[in-house]
Amino acid sequence: MMPAYLLIEARVSDPLAYASYEKLAAAAIVKYGGCYLARDGRSEVLEGKWAKPGHLTVIEFDSAGQAKKFYNSSEYGAARAACANAAEINTLLVDGLPS
Repeated sequence: MMPAYLLIEARVSDPLAYASYEKLAAAAIVKYGGCYLARDGRSEVLEGKWAKPGHLTVIEFDSAGQAKKFYNSSEYGAARAACANAAEINTLLVDGLPS
């Protein structure tokens, strides 16, 4: 099986509502078998024209299919609804390398 990673970049405008999103999202991540690899840690642009994200999260799932189950779940849908006006979120799904 090939792992997959969700990279989530958030630009937060309402920290209180975003905290609610993080709590709901964390529960959904656990339910769908994901685990955090990086979460809101320090980031530094080393090359290129990257815009430094306010919040950057990397989550590992067993497969792209499992990551999509998480992303399309009602639990994560509730998390996204909780921060609809609190943050601009970009999400990228990346296949990992076979083990």
